Amino acid sequence: MERKQLVIYLVCEPETPELARAAVEAGADVIELGFPFSDPLADGPVIQRASERALARGMRTPQCLECLAATRALVGDAPIVPMTYAALLEAYGWDRFAADAASHGATSLIVSDVPAGQRPELRRVHLVAPTSTDERIRLAASTTDGWLYLVTLTGTTGARAELSSALAGLAERVRPVAEGVPLYAGFGISTPQQAAAAAGLVDGVIVGSRAVQVAEEGPGALADYVATLRAALD
Repeated sequence: MERKQLVIYLVCEPETPELARAAVEAGADVIELGFPFSDPLADGPVIQRASERALARGMRTPQCLECLAATRALVGDAPIVPMTYAALLEAYGWDRFAADAASHGATSLIVSDVPAGQRPELRRVHLVAPTSTDERIRLAASTTDGWLYLVTLTGTTGARAELSSALAGLAERVRPVAEGVPLYAGFGISTPQQAAAAAGLVDGVIVGSRAVQVAEEGPGALADYVATLRAALD
């Protein structure tokens, strides 16, 4: 059986490279690196607070790229995927951002508010949600970079008491048209039990809000938490 992939989301801050190293050493396969934005549509309160704190500490796009490079230096070959919004790329320059992200160690990108079909020249991981049409899912699956991000629920990110019941139906719709593209599920996955349940339906899980919360307690706490997720997936 192929190893289920574990993606850990962290917001770019000065401590993030060390946190990312701790997560990878504890069993994370991919680091998703949030570039903070003042008006993050998809992010719930935990990630919003972390983004506001990062911005207050001066984490703008150039500083986030330095954070990306420092993270790359500590995590070996582990994929790092910056997650950001169109407004940041608009301000920085789309081509320039893609080139600089790659040169600083990014494996791919997620631009959460640019749907598949727009900006096709920008190679990135696409998101699909329970509200996505079959046509949108087909387009996203055929043009995504490496894997497809299944948003398990409508609304914002954040830890939930139980796994979204919409994931099973979404995975069932996407699987036939994705033609071998790995499916990773995110939004609302926070406990080892939820991670294991999601992994029964998809190829990987993405943990954001809870990882950001635990990361505030330092690398040791994050490593312990990631290890519990890894054990549940294995």
